[in-house]
Amino acid sequence: MKRPKPIQGIRNLALKRRPVIDEVVRETTSGGVVFRRHGKNQEVQILLMQDAKNRWTIPKGHVEPGEEPRQTAEREIREETGLKEMQVHSWLGKVNFRYRRSHTLVLMSMHIYLVEGQGESDKLHPEEWLNDVKWLPAAEAIDKIAYEDIGKLILVGMKKIRKGEL
Repeated sequence: MKRPKPIQGIRNLALKRRPVIDEVVRETTSGGVVFRRHGKNQEVQILLMQDAKNRWTIPKGHVEPGEEPRQTAEREIREETGLKEMQVHSWLGKVNFRYRRSHTLVLMSMHIYLVEGQGESDKLHPEEWLNDVKWLPAAEAIDKIAYEDIGKLILVGMKKIRKGEL
């Protein structure tokens, strides 16, 4: 039986490494923790969407040139969920994270706003790439959210709602 050569094993491991990062880009997105008061007891519900990878998250998207993050949040909520009427109450915070896109390191900043869904909030029309969009009781939404930082901002929003700061 032939013994493997240790140096060859290290070379094979090195060949399986990720490709080198050629560039670093900064991108800004914006979205909203969308809530409504629903039913006889005015239960607070949060609007979440399930993406193509079955992760539950909030509506959000890239800030276009000449657009303010607050405008982006409203536009993305309309586009992704079909919710037409809303009121942006306040800025909840910013989430920073990074990820790889092939040979690029993307540094992402996401602005999150507290947004109240108004009007016919039951008539939702998700974009085709989404698996689902639904209103969930706040506690259930926090349990389902795929991203811990966004979950923390949902809690900040819930505190503002409870205190009547709207």
